[in-house]
Amino acid sequence: MQNGYHQAYAAWKRDPEAFWREAAAEIDWFKPPERVFSPDDGIYGRWFAGAETNTCHNCLDRHVAAGRGSETAIIFDSAMTGEKRRFSYDEVLGEVKAIAATLLALGIGKGDRVILYMPMLPQAVFSMLACARIGAVHSVVFGGFAASELAARIDDSGARLVITASCGLEPGRVVAYKPLVDQAIELARMKPERCLVLQRPQLQAELVGGRDEDFEAAVAPYRGAELACVSVKATDPLYILYTSGTTGQPKGVVRDNGGHLVALNWSMRNIYGLKPGEVFWTASDIGWVVGHSYIVYAPLISGVTTLIFEGKPVGTPDAGAFWRVVAEHDVRVLFTAPTAFRAIRREDEDGELIARYRMPNLRALFLAGERADPETLKWAERMLAIPVIDHWWQTETGWPIAANPLGLGALPVKHGSPALPMPGYEVAVLDDAGHPIEAGTLGNIVIRLPLPPGCLPTLWHADDRFRSAYLDEFPGYYKTADAGYVDEDGYLFIMSRTDDIINCAGHRLSTGAMEEVCARHPDVAECAVIGVIDALKGQAPCGFLVLKRSVARESAAIESEVVAMIRDQIGPVAAFKTAITVNRLPKTRSGKILRGTMQKIADGIPWKMPATIDDPAILEEIAEALRKRGFGSLPM
Repeated sequence: MQNGYHQAYAAWKRDPEAFWREAAAEIDWFKPPERVFSPDDGIYGRWFAGAETNTCHNCLDRHVAAGRGSETAIIFDSAMTGEKRRFSYDEVLGEVKAIAATLLALGIGKGDRVILYMPMLPQAVFSMLACARIGAVHSVVFGGFAASELAARIDDSGARLVITASCGLEPGRVVAYKPLVDQAIELARMKPERCLVLQRPQLQAELVGGRDEDFEAAVAPYRGAELACVSVKATDPLYILYTSGTTGQPKGVVRDNGGHLVALNWSMRNIYGLKPGEVFWTASDIGWVVGHSYIVYAPLISGVTTLIFEGKPVGTPDAGAFWRVVAEHDVRVLFTAPTAFRAIRREDEDGELIARYRMPNLRALFLAGERADPETLKWAERMLAIPVIDHWWQTETGWPIAANPLGLGALPVKHGSPALPMPGYEVAVLDDAGHPIEAGTLGNIVIRLPLPPGCLPTLWHADDRFRSAYLDEFPGYYKTADAGYVDEDGYLFIMSRTDDIINCAGHRLSTGAMEEVCARHPDVAECAVIGVIDALKGQAPCGFLVLKRSVARESAAIESEVVAMIRDQIGPVAAFKTAITVNRLPKTRSGKILRGTMQKIADGIPWKMPATIDDPAILEEIAEALRKRGFGSLPM
């Protein structure tokens, strides 16, 4: 029996253009699309070429025009300051118009680039929408990024303006942003002409005369200003979002206006199952694609109330922070990264903090951003007694490739799988030579071209790099750089990045499969497996274990048990002989484990501190743990 998903996917396969034409009818267009897809335009074709619209109009103006101006658009909750506030569509629109008028007064116009280097504050979201309103292209850089990384993004984008705050707030510390911005501008070849600084009471920044201006003082005169949206082409860029590149030079993922509007609007109702007026909380940061798509744009486009949270899953003040927010603001669907739940589970294994809060209307938890190990997923199911949905996508795609679509009727859950491809995505698994491989066999996961609306059309001013990075290796396909397999039911299993595949004595082994086994040990809260150089086998796996807080046993015994579990459940072919207990795993601020850096340390390869790391001290702890086991680590 087919559910809504199978019908929707079949409709897309049967006539892709008709499918997306129908989805596009829900968007306000200043000039409606005559052609849905233009195969000869761009690198692999373009969606809605010739049409004109404006993303800010679709997020705000059309809801106000429909009589929803007094309804809540944005909820702000800061666990760092205790501030809580609700903003109606009317209020958000007023602030966005004022900021947009300020940008125009500073000489910023259609096509100009603006860097946002901000904490999780409403003003950051207002500024993104203000850029969209006037057709400027924003590039959000995670607040607190290293100055050299910020400088690289200023140079690559050619930004004329930086919008920042005096500081960000982390548990137990205040992070000064302005000195980092000053240093970045000094390092950059392309000097931004102006810098708007939002002064926070926790730390006042010193302003540079002639360049810097107080954000509030600059915006205040324009409150009450009327400013219409600029009409932009559907194929014009909305934003540039930088992601790490293998060369060290960041890759600027371009997102267009038209396809982005259509895809995100479709996803909110059909994948996440949300209706206008309901509260959706994406517990991420606007510096990442998850924040762009599902804190800012998708909820507002579809008329769903979005929640901005300044805080952490643990430590602000405890592992009950998420449940406090869900209960207070009547969150219907929560979306976060698996790493957040591993942190919560480590602190609150028995769910005592969860039990303190009433959350009768929370109906689903979505996980993405990294692989959701089955043990964490099962724990969340037990604790919350709601569907826990793993789904898979990338910065480049901007919205889910594979998911269990709540709005179309939930599919049977298979732990460890993000379920089935969404309409628009035809996914295949190929061997290294580009040949399809049988179900259950590990291979390269690719997507048949063209990519659907909402996905990147190219990299910023780097068409050749886009082709070489994503298209050349498997002609006719987009290379995801993820490895996995498809089972007999068509369910996808994402096991690791392709560079996390271990080649051990000729056998291709998945780190993800070994991590699944490690995570089944009752004393293990979190784990990571990397491949290290082995003189005999080429590579051998090495596991890192973070134990639950309540564990009182000797770590050596647990390590031996994990080694035995791998041998028993995967087999001697895995050659898994080393497990190391550590206090923490090194992660990016978005929660991804820095396996590549750990591998370099273990192999004695020179490494540099990743710009995205959450806590640099953790890598030094990892290096010391490896040295004690005889691995050839080198300093940076």
